[in-house]
Amino acid sequence: MKSVAIFRLYAIEGPGYLAKYLDSHNIPWKLIKIDSGESFPSDPEQCSGLVFMGGAMSANDDLPWIRQALSLIKQAVGLGIPVLGHCLGGQLMSKALGGQVIRGATKEIGWGKVSVTNNPIAREWLGNLSEFETFHWHGEVFTLPIGATRLLSNKYCENQAFALGIHLGMQCHVEMTEEMVKIWYEVGSKEIVNNTGPAVQISKVAQQDLANRIFALNEIASRLYTKWIASLAL
Repeated sequence: MKSVAIFRLYAIEGPGYLAKYLDSHNIPWKLIKIDSGESFPSDPEQCSGLVFMGGAMSANDDLPWIRQALSLIKQAVGLGIPVLGHCLGGQLMSKALGGQVIRGATKEIGWGKVSVTNNPIAREWLGNLSEFETFHWHGEVFTLPIGATRLLSNKYCENQAFALGIHLGMQCHVEMTEEMVKIWYEVGSKEIVNNTGPAVQISKVAQQDLANRIFALNEIASRLYTKWIASLAL
């Protein structure tokens, strides 16, 4: 059975809840630490699916591994191998598939609601949900690639998620765990101090009722991941 390849692009932005979800469904996965110098697979057909996590860098940075990631995404989509992107991962998907990654009007850091768009494809991924609270940490945003459908949106970021057939790219972070929220705020404390705005939460606010918020977000992630794994090339 082929494994899902999960690409960690930044040390503190691992698979989080996704790892627990895949384990609970007996789906093998392998963490590839791009941030530590590990390499992308030469052939995406070695994997049942590709997952790109988040990171502090930009999809527009001139880094060798970013060029490799863009090429791998294009190959996988061409071969019908499911691709899943979280935040930077979603931005890489957009750029690889013909979209653009640009600076957002404001940074989003912390918890915030997103609306589910009213179209049949969004319903396939999220059922009858109209909105939910998710976690954010981004300053850049992506445009929709040609042929993609917007799934999620909010007033700070028009494109919070898109689907292109079996492929799912997200700007928001549905993979969060309690530990990840705490670590990100610890590591990113200077970024919080240097950025204020209507969509930036301080640590104390973001960690209020954290266990219940994470539990609810895990339920949302499960819906999205369940739809995504249905097309894995196991």
